[in-house]
Amino acid sequence: MELFIQISQFVLAISILVILHEFGHFLPARWFGIKVEKFFLFFDVKFALFKKKIGETVYGVGWLPLGGYVKIAGMIDESMDKEQMKKDPEPWEFRSKPAWQRLIVMVGGVTVNVLLAWLIYSTMLVVNGDTYIPANNLKYGIDVSEAGEGLGFKNGDQILAIDGKPVKRFDKFLPMDVLLGDEVTVLRGDQEMTFPIKDSGKKLVLNAERGRFIAPAFAPKVGDIDEESIAEKLGLQVGSEIISMNNKKVNFWSDVHNAIQDSKGGVLEIKYTLNGNFSHKFVHLPTNGTFGIFADTKGYSKTDEYGVFSSIPEGWNQTIGVLKNQIKQFKLIFNSEVQGYKNVKGPIGIVEMMEPTWDWTAFWSFTAMFSVWLAFVNILPIPALDGGHVMFLLYEMISGKAPSEKTLERGQIIGFIIVMGLMLVIFGNDIWNLFK
Repeated sequence: MELFIQISQFVLAISILVILHEFGHFLPARWFGIKVEKFFLFFDVKFALFKKKIGETVYGVGWLPLGGYVKIAGMIDESMDKEQMKKDPEPWEFRSKPAWQRLIVMVGGVTVNVLLAWLIYSTMLVVNGDTYIPANNLKYGIDVSEAGEGLGFKNGDQILAIDGKPVKRFDKFLPMDVLLGDEVTVLRGDQEMTFPIKDSGKKLVLNAERGRFIAPAFAPKVGDIDEESIAEKLGLQVGSEIISMNNKKVNFWSDVHNAIQDSKGGVLEIKYTLNGNFSHKFVHLPTNGTFGIFADTKGYSKTDEYGVFSSIPEGWNQTIGVLKNQIKQFKLIFNSEVQGYKNVKGPIGIVEMMEPTWDWTAFWSFTAMFSVWLAFVNILPIPALDGGHVMFLLYEMISGKAPSEKTLERGQIIGFIIVMGLMLVIFGNDIWNLFK
C-alpha cells in the first residue's frame, strides 16, 4: 500500500508538470496561429492508451511515462518528420513565423514551470506560513550523524556561519547549504572555530543510507502522540522522557527516531519516566515502523505568517533559492572526489523518496521543487531540449540567417543521443542502488 501511495504521488506530480509544461508551448503556438498536431501526456511509442482528436489537435495519453510532448507543424523535433519538411512552408507552420514568435513558443514550457513553482511556494506560505528554527533557539545545538562527524561536526555544535555568511535559521535548506559550502564556523562549548568542509566528508554524507547528517538536537521528550497509535496503547503520554531504547542510552530525539526505524517488524524495548515514575516495556512494531510519537519542539520553532501580497515576493525568493541550489549541486556531481553523480536519482529513486502516506504539503513542496528542476534542465542548450531550440533561434536572430534543416536534424539526433545517454546513467544508478 505504501509503495502504491508513493507511486501515485510521483505519477500525479509528473502528470501535472508535464501537462502544464506542454500547455506552455501549446498556448502561444495557438495565439500565433501555428497548428498543433498532437498534445500527449507520456510518449505513445507504437500505440497510445487513449487519444481523441478535437479540432485539428489529437490529445492523448501514451504508455511510456518519461515526459510528454506537443507536435507542432513545420518544426524539426524529436519526431523527425522529414516528409512534412520537404513540402513548401504553409502560413500556419512553425517555420513560417517570425523568429521572435518561435522563441516565445519554445520558452513557454520553461516559463510555465517557473511560474507554477512560484505559485505553489506563495500559496504554501499563505496556507502554512514559513516554519523554521531560529539559530539562537537551538539550546542543545545540532545532532550529528556518523557521516556528519566525517565533515567535522560534533554533537552540540552551534552553526554560526557558512563561508562567512551568518546562519540565522535552521530550515530544510541548511544541510544543502553546508554541503555546497567550503568552510563552516561553529560554536563548540565556549570556543568559536572554523574548519573546512572537505570533499571526503561530503562523499560520506552523500553515500550515507539514512536521514540528515545534521539535525536540530531536541531532548528525548514526547511532545505529541497520535490517537489510536501503538504508543498510546502502550501507555506513553505527552511529557514522557525516554531514557533508552533497545538498551542504548538516548541523548537526543534522533536516537529515538533511529531506534524505531531499526526495529521495524521487530521488538522495541523502551525505558522512560513520567512524573518521576519509571517504566520498562516491550512492543512489536509493524514493518513500516509506525509508532506514533513526536518530539517536544515547543519553544524551538517559529512560524512567520504571510498574507496574499506578502507571499508573492517571498514565494519568488524561494523559487530562485531552489534554482540556485540546483545549479550549485553540479559542484558536487562533477567533483571527482565527491562523485555526486553516483547519487543522482531517476524515477525509481525519486519514488523511494516520496512520503509513504499521502501528505499534501510534502506533495506540493516536491512538485514545486521538481518544476524548478524541469525548467532548469529543459533550458540547457542541448539540441532536443527546449534550450537547444532556443540556442538555434538566438543564433538566427543575431546572425540574421537561420541554420539549415540538415544542421537542425543533426543537432536533434546528437541531442537525442546525449539525453538518452544521461537517462541510461540515471536509470543505471537507480537499479544499482536497488541492488545495494
